[in-house]
Amino acid sequence: MNDSAFSLRSSLQDLLLLQGADDVGFSAPPDAGEFFPRLPYAVSVVIRLSDAVVDEIDNAPTHTYFHHYRTVNAQLDRLTLLAGQFLQRNGWQYIAVGASQSINLNGWNYQGRYSHKKAAVLAGLGSVGKSSLFLHRQWGPRVRLATLFTDCPLAEENQILPCPCGSCTLCQKACPAGAITGELWEPEKNRSELFLPESCSQYMKRQFQHIGRGAVCGICMRVCPRREHP
Repeated sequence: MNDSAFSLRSSLQDLLLLQGADDVGFSAPPDAGEFFPRLPYAVSVVIRLSDAVVDEIDNAPTHTYFHHYRTVNAQLDRLTLLAGQFLQRNGWQYIAVGASQSINLNGWNYQGRYSHKKAAVLAGLGSVGKSSLFLHRQWGPRVRLATLFTDCPLAEENQILPCPCGSCTLCQKACPAGAITGELWEPEKNRSELFLPESCSQYMKRQFQHIGRGAVCGICMRVCPRREHP
């Protein structure tokens, strides 16, 4: 990375942290060209969720958690827009991926345009747990993510941290939908080997329709011990 790109990266990181991001990472996903031709670099933005809000989740999500979830997603979308505007003013192009958006061109497949988890893992910000949730290196699963793709050369090497779950099965036992298989995450594994999104979604819609129309749960996140303790 040349001095100009390094300076721009530092300025972008400072901007995002000043505007409310809790962590920022940079990667060069090897498959970026399949999704974003001519935009081979990714910026990952992290916002930490409120521990007090998450800790209220017991056997079901709360109305407060649903509101918090939506508010954090909106803040992430604002941050990636700010980052994109910053890059564009400096002569670079960008596309921001929605913080929480499914694109279902071939039926309901529970996937967005690009995996925020994948970009964040490649940026060295954390790993993926047995729950299929992203596990931040400091705050565990209690975070939300967004991603921006750009042609600005902001990253050189990707960094992949191993799954830290070991023999822990707390999330698998706690999942009321039986959607977590208990498999350890490895980079080459498909999501379906760890997690059954249809089972999760259908359970939420049946049981939690009165809370955000069954769009959130959070039980596996709450029970995960991979987080910073006060």
